[in-house]
Amino acid sequence: MRKFFTLSLLCLAALPLQGCAPVVIGGGVAGVLIADDRRTPTTVLMDKEIELTATARIYDAKFSQAHVNVNSFNRRVLLTGEVESDAQRAKIGAIVGAIANVREVIDELAVAPPSSIGSRGSDVFLTTKALGRLLDDKRYNANHIKISTERGNIYLMGLIKRAEGDAAAEVAAGTEGARGVVKAFEYIE
Repeated sequence: MRKFFTLSLLCLAALPLQGCAPVVIGGGVAGVLIADDRRTPTTVLMDKEIELTATARIYDAKFSQAHVNVNSFNRRVLLTGEVESDAQRAKIGAIVGAIANVREVIDELAVAPPSSIGSRGSDVFLTTKALGRLLDDKRYNANHIKISTERGNIYLMGLIKRAEGDAAAEVAAGTEGARGVVKAFEYIE
């Protein structure tokens, strides 16, 4: 009876917190993902900070006709998108390279007009399809791979073994609509 009473009180106390369930559950999922990550928790946080800082600094520089995506994994930064000129591309690379804790900048920016909203929507859909395919394969842990898409090209980042990277690239390349796959992995042995 005492256990029932305690459980009842806990349930009643939790009623006002029902909107917090996604936060608790999401926090639990994030904790599981971080525990399964090959990066240290500090590096995971650094990567998020690098992405936010780089995005803000690029925005603050007020580049006209630029569309830049920033992805960081293990303090290596992948830049994708479109810029107006080679000079703009070099300036953005320098801005990102100067951010604290950035080890390397992988510049995949194209000198081209900014992509359309429709093209970006197609890229998001392609990323979703490729991610679904990556999750289904058991030759690697999909939690070790970060995926993004730009202009139909799928970019893969992660801290993985070479065989895992090759398998993931093979799976991603088989995604309908993929123009190509760029492996931006950091390999461990």
